[in-house]
Parts: sequence; structure tokens; C-alpha cells
Amino acid sequence: MKSAVEALLFASGNPLTVDRLKGIFDDVPKEQIEEQIASLRREYDARLSGVMIADVAGGYQVVTRPDLAPWIRKFRTVKVSTRLSRPALETLAIIAYKQPITRTEVEAIRGVNIGGIVRNLMERRLVKIVGKKDVPGKPMMYGTSVDFLQYFGLKDLSALPTLKEFTELEAGEDILEETAGQGPDATDTGHDEGSAPAALSEVAEAT
Repeated sequence: MKSAVEALLFASGNPLTVDRLKGIFDDVPKEQIEEQIASLRREYDARLSGVMIADVAGGYQVVTRPDLAPWIRKFRTVKVSTRLSRPALETLAIIAYKQPITRTEVEAIRGVNIGGIVRNLMERRLVKIVGKKDVPGKPMMYGTSVDFLQYFGLKDLSALPTLKEFTELEAGEDILEETAGQGPDATDTGHDEGSAPAALSEVAEAT
């Protein structure tokens, strides 16, 4: 069974939850599935494997180890089209930390129109509509998606660096770039260096 769990985690392009795996293995208890995953993790660690099983978006996924990212970057060519622009990353950071938040509220922080940027983030499935604000006009409220967690390799939103942690870092340190480097696709973060601090600074000042 352990080999089957490993094969499924490897073959899946997305994180697999224990519930999803249980549906495949029928009557196998969740505890047994979790033990197989824990056993695989121990085996990977024991042999200093180049891959690991990461907690991503509420599930499990086989990913390359973050410390091997420099070697993989040499092997792969990151397409410019997959990268988020600085304005997009700044907008995404604000939504991530202030969600649920309306477009007008984001624009008040950034000081520019973000209509096109929000559409782009929604097309990439990093941002989604999470409801309507109970004020005149009922504006849409936005939040991050499961794809956002997977993109940055986060188990859940609690794994985001806090604003206090950010302010204690040296100027110019790219938090989201660092976070993404620990995720499932550490070799293809799709970020422009130096863009996250500006976004988080704006959020911190507005908080």
C-alpha cells in the first residue's frame, strides 16, 4: 500500500488529501494512510532524498527539496509569461493579508486602479470572489484561493509571515519569494525579485 500511496502522490499534479486517498483505497482507515505517508517521509529523510512530501493546501504533495532549487533552476528555463508582474504581486499580497477585501479598499492602499490586475489574478485562479460586502452597492469581496496556497507552497494562510515578522526583516528581503522557494515548484516561482516587500509595506502602513 505504501508504494501505491507514493505513486499517487508522485503522479498527481495537485496536492492529495487523506480523504481523497481514502476514497481510492476504499475501506482503509485514515490513520493507516497517514502512517504510510509518515513512513515515506522518514524514508526520504533517511536516505537524503532529493524529494520530500510537503503539506500543501490541506493535502500532501511530492516536491523537490528547497535546498536543491539552485540546481534545478539551472536545468529549467522559467518562462516570462508565467511570472507575476510587480503590480500583480503587490495587489496579491494586499488581498492575502487583508482578505476579505473589496477592490476599492485595495485601490485605496495601492493608490491606483487595479481592475485589470484583479481580472488577471482571477484568470490565474490565485484570487476568487468570496462574497459581497454589506454596504450600499454590495461590492464584491476578494480572497485568495487554494491555488494561491499551492503556488506559494503554503499549508494554509496561517503559514504566511505575519506583518510584524516582515517589519523586523532587513529592507529589501523578499518574503513571498522566499516562501515560494519552499513550495512544490521551488524552481519556478514566477516572481519578480523585490516586489513583495513594497506590497507588504503598504499593508503594514495601512494596518
